[in-house]
Amino acid sequence: MPQPLDAVLFDLDGTLLDTAPDMARAANKVLANHGIPPLREHQIQANTSFGAKGLLEAGFDGIPDHLDFTQLRAEFLQYYQQDICLHTRFYDGVEALLEYLEHHAIPWGIMTNKPGFLTDLLLPFFPPLLKAQAIVCGDTLSKAKPHPEPLLYASELIRVPNHRCAYIGDIEKDMMAANAAQMVGYVAGWGYIGEHHNPEEWNAAGILPTPTDIVSLLRN
Repeated sequence: MPQPLDAVLFDLDGTLLDTAPDMARAANKVLANHGIPPLREHQIQANTSFGAKGLLEAGFDGIPDHLDFTQLRAEFLQYYQQDICLHTRFYDGVEALLEYLEHHAIPWGIMTNKPGFLTDLLLPFFPPLLKAQAIVCGDTLSKAKPHPEPLLYASELIRVPNHRCAYIGDIEKDMMAANAAQMVGYVAGWGYIGEHHNPEEWNAAGILPTPTDIVSLLRN
């Protein structure tokens, strides 16, 4: 049996929160401005964790040469921040997990590639997330996932050695970051795993079916 871990760090989109409906709505508005049909459900599922770039590239089937992605991203961000939490929700089991962590004084934090200004807008809608002992965003440091530096910084903030931390995320980049940071990476099996993704090949310690499965990994 693996030795129990002392702390857990989470990705945000596709791990703690299902942000797909609101992110897809913003992307669809951008696509509509250019005469492109809305994203299909399988495209949303497979690309939400890759943010504006993933969703827009899926919708356009690759960004056309005559369009500037920087401008498209600006349009997306404008729409998204206007209505950042119409349909976003906790995944089933996340609130119970966070209550468990708080009750047992287990350190935990958030390490997301979402920009800080969007994270700051979103988290107040979900008060339990504001109790995180570390919130590290994609632009907190000069580097983002899959570079290990943000995860190492998060482990410093929660005052737990990196090798005693689990990192939970839903894309291969998350597992790359966890391994590079010498953390124990687990795939959030409830997250945005598309039909063409192969999490078994992501060099993770395991795939967790539900958020509450994390409890068995941690020291009581």
